[in-house]
Amino acid sequence: MNKRILLLPLMLSTMTLLFAPTSDVSGAAAKAQVVVEAKASSAVKNDQSPATKLPKQTQDRWYWLYSDKNYSKFFDPTSVVVMHSVTGKDKKKIPTEIQAIIKTGYSYGGAKETIATFGIGEVVTSPNQLASSIATVSVNPQNRTLQYLKEDFYDPQGQVVWSRANGAAKEVNSQEFDESFYAAIVDAVFRQGEMERCQAKDRWIDLWKESDGKGMLTSATADTSTMRLRGDNLIFWEWLERKDAKNNVLEIKFMKKAVNLPNNTERVIILNYWSPGTNWETVEDDMAGSYRLIQLKDPDYKGLVRLQAFAKGYSSWVKRYSLE
Repeated sequence: MNKRILLLPLMLSTMTLLFAPTSDVSGAAAKAQVVVEAKASSAVKNDQSPATKLPKQTQDRWYWLYSDKNYSKFFDPTSVVVMHSVTGKDKKKIPTEIQAIIKTGYSYGGAKETIATFGIGEVVTSPNQLASSIATVSVNPQNRTLQYLKEDFYDPQGQVVWSRANGAAKEVNSQEFDESFYAAIVDAVFRQGEMERCQAKDRWIDLWKESDGKGMLTSATADTSTMRLRGDNLIFWEWLERKDAKNNVLEIKFMKKAVNLPNNTERVIILNYWSPGTNWETVEDDMAGSYRLIQLKDPDYKGLVRLQAFAKGYSSWVKRYSLE
């Protein structure tokens, strides 16, 4: 898992994102609403892609995206630039790299957490010295990745106290700190509703549930915001959870999967595993990444049927930004 990622089993098993603002270093974010409705016709500095509707403005430059007790997140819509595109089959240019500038505000708790995550306690000796950071990021919408090209961290007086550059590109999912940044930047170019889908009540769909008759319940849900079709394969992140009769979570498998819809096969690309005794760790799937046949008797056959129906009913969504 990556920096500033809060994987909290008790919270995340509800499969919801909390978008209500609490506190913010600027004071203005607490008054904002996540409403993607304000017009910004000049948001994208590129004639290849249209502008999008944007969240309510909180400052001259920054648009508020999200706040909790530790962090407040903003992005600068005027900074969004399409860096690279390819020509699709319909002769239209499809952006493959987008850059933008984002901002993070830190409470005392968020600053303390960030200092520990980056191991910069010798440079930033107190959380009171860390107020915000501003970063230039690069986004690839086809692979749902975000990369920090440069990030400067500021004290309350606006002086840079630490910087980093050339971070690794990482895939964005529900557990990543940067998801709201990714969604806002992609929406500024494509206008396909990434922000809306991330906040939707039906973002997670039930795939299947199975009980052993003694109170043990295993359930699997799929994150529709991550779904994309590559050939015959539906790529997405799945959350599989097992609970005992007292509703205690015994284990969680958070998996990136590829399901071949016509062939009724699937493979696990990434498997993140949690249990009370192990906490989070990335482990190898039993099939070592190979495809397995989903048989009619398997509990996840119901999930396969659900995924096939979703891909058919929401074909435009699963094919968004596709180069095929």
